[in-house]
Formats: sequence, C-alpha cells, structure tokens
Amino acid sequence: MSEHRLPAEVRTEFGKGFARRARKAGKIPAVLYGHGTDPRHLSLPAREFARVIKGGANTILTLDLDGGEELALPKSVVRHPIKDYVEHIDLLLVRRGEKVIVEVPVHIIGEPEPGVLVITDQSTLSVEVDALNIPDHFEVDITGAVVGTQFLAGAVTLPGDCTLISDTEALVVAIQHAPTADELEAEDEAGMEELGIEQDLSDEEIAEAAEAAEAAEAEGSGDSAEKSDES
Repeated sequence: MSEHRLPAEVRTEFGKGFARRARKAGKIPAVLYGHGTDPRHLSLPAREFARVIKGGANTILTLDLDGGEELALPKSVVRHPIKDYVEHIDLLLVRRGEKVIVEVPVHIIGEPEPGVLVITDQSTLSVEVDALNIPDHFEVDITGAVVGTQFLAGAVTLPGDCTLISDTEALVVAIQHAPTADELEAEDEAGMEELGIEQDLSDEEIAEAAEAAEAAEAEGSGDSAEKSDES
C-alpha cells in the first residue's frame, strides 16, 4: 500500500455554515485523532483527496501539517446521500511500524464448473496488519469449484504479516446449484399456491370467461327490455 501526500490546514471554524464555505473553496472538513492526542480539526483539498482515495479506503495519507508531517488512515468517509460528494472525513493517526485493524476487500478469481451459482457471503475480511503494508485485496480462487464447495475465511491466503481478525469459520464464498427455468417456474407456482394466489388463466379459460360475460350481459339487456314493455 503506497503513501499519498496531501496538504492539510488546521481549521478553527465549525458547523454547517463553515462546511458550505469549505466546499465552495474546494476543501473537506476532517478530524485527525489517535494515540491519546487531542483531536485536530483540519481541512483537506477535495480534488486531491478524491484522487488518492480511489486507491481504496485503506490508503495511507502523509499529511503536510504545521511544518511537519503526520501519517493518517481514513476511518470514516461521510458522503452526501444524494449528491455523493465527501462531507466529512475521520482520520486515524498512525505511526510507522504500528499495526492497525482494517477491512480488506476479497476478490473472486477463476471460473467454477458450469451450471452453478457463486454466492458471495462476505466481501471483506478484517485483519490486523502493519499500517504501511495494508494489502489492496485478498483473492479466493474458485477455479473448477463444484456444487457444495464452501470457502471459509480461515482458508483465504493472507500475507505473512497479516493476522485474521474475522471468524475463521465465517463463510466467504459458496458454490450452489443453479436452478433451471423449469425449476424456477415450479418454485413460483408452489409459492403462489402457498399464498393462495390464483395463477394466470390459459387462453382457453380466458375465452370461456369472455363468452360467459357476454351471455350474462345479453341476458341482462333482455330482462331490461321486457320490463320496459310491461310498463
């Protein structure tokens, strides 16, 4: 995991008004904390942060701050729910040689046997690792996997300096039977019957229902005409 250098400014303003002004100026409010130090309220350049965070959430930042530098790991990146811009960042202060607990993505590689479903149960694994050597991802090779195969967290290959924090028995990937179209249709029919839902009528049934409706309408019209004659 490479380091990325960013300029950081100490800020003394807070609140929504400052946040709006900061966004207009191309800045993101952030808080740096850890190692028993008082939290430091910072502003980071929005465009540069967006560029470096593309490398993954576990990107180590080298902050140019107060004439020195600090290493930081993004712990929380809050985005606007609609516009998707970054609203706020929580940064964890780290030291060289320190170990941190992070969530590392799991990538599935290879092709299983034909006619199966690949079910991903966990997309990340929690590990403890040197802050400056966080892996980009782990790999699970499902080449030739057959129905019933399960890949557990404890079986995922980790680098030597990584310690698994996730439960070793946690299911990561499962290989299941892929149902056929007929099986899916049968399941749908069974589910509808269980819920008491009537299935769609056939063309013949629809035609019979239409004829019955027309006959009932004609009979009703005839009764109305007779009553009119009688009156």
